[in-house]
Amino acid sequence: MPVQVFKKNTFTGHRGSIYALQPADLPHLFFSAGGDGLVALWNLETGGDGQLVAQLPNSIYALHFLPNRNLLIAGQNYSGIHLIDYQNKKELASLHLTASAIFDIQSFQNDLIVASGDGSVSVVDLNQWVVKKKIQASERSARCLAVNVASGEVAVGYSDACIRIFDLNQYTLKETINAHRNSVFTVNYSPDGQFLFSGGRDARLKIWEVPDHYNSSEEIAAHLYAINHLAFSPDGRYLATASMDKSVKVWSTPERKLLKVIDKGRHAGHGTSVNKLLWTPFNQQLVSAGDDRIISAWDLLFL
Repeated sequence: MPVQVFKKNTFTGHRGSIYALQPADLPHLFFSAGGDGLVALWNLETGGDGQLVAQLPNSIYALHFLPNRNLLIAGQNYSGIHLIDYQNKKELASLHLTASAIFDIQSFQNDLIVASGDGSVSVVDLNQWVVKKKIQASERSARCLAVNVASGEVAVGYSDACIRIFDLNQYTLKETINAHRNSVFTVNYSPDGQFLFSGGRDARLKIWEVPDHYNSSEEIAAHLYAINHLAFSPDGRYLATASMDKSVKVWSTPERKLLKVIDKGRHAGHGTSVNKLLWTPFNQQLVSAGDDRIISAWDLLFL
């Protein structure tokens, strides 16, 4: 299937590498954060400069938007999580979870799930704003999270090369997958909840069958260097992967077939590592961000 790529917008203003992208309350709005501690809000419809939402003292690797509460949570290195009323640019609460980095934040119902550099996964009660459980399944960093509502599970990717599956009721360990050759940087469930996709430092894209106790379904040598992130299109038909090799690759989800490579030479893409992706419902635009401190918005036309 031919794919045409059009660069719609470039957003600049961050003074450090960009590590986090999150949707906002409207389809054309999104947040970013990175090494400069800035949290910014951007508009895909109008382009232009972003709005400063918050300034934290240390690097931010993780953001999480709570649509039901219309609040944003930022994970700050060496400090903890910060609950932000972004519309009023006001911090409502903070919680010190760990002295190490916070790599990912997800939520399920009233639980906030936080993955940290000390290997811990903290479960925070959003109503009480207290830690209700802490999981220490590895001494190596917990790098990424994915929630599967259909199966009632959360997948956690670790720097010990394993993915561990916990149930979302008691957060007990259900499965341990010897997944990659080294650190697992990204995990995401397919929209139907039947497959878990993972990527990491070994540059491999792997697919695991959820109903079959996460039996390996496929392994693809997807990139030259580490896969930092992966994201599905809103309709679930396509998958994008971002890599340290400076490229974004677009795949067909059912066939797992490479459809397009977006890079600097062919599409004026990123000149350094691409760290994060956000596939938005706004005209299905794909947003990418990386070490070059640039955010790019892409129109993809599937012919």
